[in-house]
Amino acid sequence: MTKYCKGCGVLLQNEDEKALGYVPTLDASYCQRCYRIRHYGDVTINMQQGIESNATLEKINKIDGVVFWVVDLFAFEANLISRLNQKLPGKDIVMVLTKRDVLPTTLTDEKIINFVKHRLHEENIIVKDIVICGYLLKENDKSREYSSRIVNAILKYRKNRNVIFMGVANAGKSTVLNHLLATKDLTTSQNPGTTLDLVPIPFEDYTIYDTPGIENTHSLLTYLQPKDLKTVIPTKPIRPFVSQIFEDQSFAAAGLARLDVVVSGKATVVGYFSRSLSIHRGKLSNADALWQKHLNGMLVPCVDTSLLTMHTFHAPKLEDEKMDVCIHGIGWFCISGQVKDVYVKVHKGIQVTFRKAMI
Repeated sequence: MTKYCKGCGVLLQNEDEKALGYVPTLDASYCQRCYRIRHYGDVTINMQQGIESNATLEKINKIDGVVFWVVDLFAFEANLISRLNQKLPGKDIVMVLTKRDVLPTTLTDEKIINFVKHRLHEENIIVKDIVICGYLLKENDKSREYSSRIVNAILKYRKNRNVIFMGVANAGKSTVLNHLLATKDLTTSQNPGTTLDLVPIPFEDYTIYDTPGIENTHSLLTYLQPKDLKTVIPTKPIRPFVSQIFEDQSFAAAGLARLDVVVSGKATVVGYFSRSLSIHRGKLSNADALWQKHLNGMLVPCVDTSLLTMHTFHAPKLEDEKMDVCIHGIGWFCISGQVKDVYVKVHKGIQVTFRKAMI
């Protein structure tokens, strides 16, 4: 009988130790890769890149089911999937916003919903409903309250169909499902590409599907080493980095992104990043010398080792009271005040989004 890994969905095999799906004996429930991730946090085969997203979408389209689109609130822009309705024609989609607990408690759920609706309208994405979720790394009243919202949405929108959980890599699909099903069967980690194929989970009179993460080559998470992901992905509420500036300044998010702000008076820059990611502030006139001297030294983690390989974005004119500068995958800066120009340097291919402030 053909067997698949309970943790990631890959076909089990006992012929090639270095290939995906290897098990010493075919009666095992988990592949060797999942076993190492689950027990040691050791990624023996890195699949941050290489999972064919179009194949995953084709498999989803063949299932008679409602799609629960899992989106990481902290990395919201990197989690958006352009033309989603066209890629999943005829599918009802419910958006599940995860990692609510990472954002400041001063940001209300109502404001989050309004912000998300605005962004979905701008991206021309239509969903049936939006459900906020969080606090799932622990079992307590808050986590049960938020997970019950997903259960209620399943009851409301399933309509005798199966249920498919999908989203970009590292959005938290498997974590959500493990919590909903009160199990730890699905393999979870901070590494994108943990789930490798559709994992069908029989439940009551229907099937719930976990799916591989949709690859996002415009997110820094796709390129960082596994050891560095722990630095940039927050597991605790973020502490905003607040800075009042009166002259041209440069801000380094470790060695991953650089924000240059040219001012005409007083301005404020607030950084929303993992507590473990260092933010360095200095005069703009000294910024190039700082990067040339300290990139891949003091400024780590990094993807580039030279400014010459980085791409520069120029922000549109600051028209709203506050503007977010989102570096896909790792967080964002919020800028307000008397600002003349804003430039962002990132690894070539990484997307930067300028949007109306979330907070």
